[in-house]
Amino acid sequence: MTARLTVDDVTRRFGGLVAVDAVSFEVPTTGVTAVIGPNGAGKTTLFNLISGALEPSSGRVLFDGEDVTRLAPEKRAARGLVRTFQLVKLFPELTAAENVAVGTHLKSRGGLLAALLGTPATRAMEARIDERSRALLARVGLAAVADRRADTLSYGRRRLLEVARALAAEPRLLLLDEPAAGLDAEESARLSTLIREVAAEGVSVLLIEHDMHLVMNTADRVVVVDFGRKIAEGTPAEVKADPAVIAAYLG
Repeated sequence: MTARLTVDDVTRRFGGLVAVDAVSFEVPTTGVTAVIGPNGAGKTTLFNLISGALEPSSGRVLFDGEDVTRLAPEKRAARGLVRTFQLVKLFPELTAAENVAVGTHLKSRGGLLAALLGTPATRAMEARIDERSRALLARVGLAAVADRRADTLSYGRRRLLEVARALAAEPRLLLLDEPAAGLDAEESARLSTLIREVAAEGVSVLLIEHDMHLVMNTADRVVVVDFGRKIAEGTPAEVKADPAVIAAYLG
């Protein structure tokens, strides 16, 4: 079976600095894959290469068997490769429900003229979007703040809001960049359950995360990077026992 994502010998240089150095791995069509490593290991740069925010100096990125190495981020997202960010990127002046509704634009079919005219079909579509947005907020535990502006929410709630917005785009591959940052223990446990549920529904999940408790209890596969290179890959138990991983990170 074709992997959902193939990272094939990808390298990214910034002048004399090699941020990602010949990294290769696959994300299966099912389950959760995590990328871990120390600060500065190249994890976010790797995510930027996968999502299209950066182009690799060499190597390829394949999504569902298609070479997307030079494809723009919005075109990757339209194909179902959707990401969140290490630094939360929401529309602060919009409500939580409106922020989630923004995520549906990749799938909605309304046009600008129809929206301006407020046709019955447009109003019906907007009602469906609002209903789905609120359902997604409830799913991440934010139903009570659906009508609050995003900039009034705590950092942890804003992170959960960004996950809900990403889910609104109906991803086939969901990239989560440190989704548990700023979450308390209860929120982190809820997030772990949510990630497993999303994966069970057929969405491939790839996450960067420093919370090792969440990684070990959520991921099926773990890729470890250090100084831009992949140093280990396997199940959480295999990676946890790997001497190179213990020396570089877990120790």
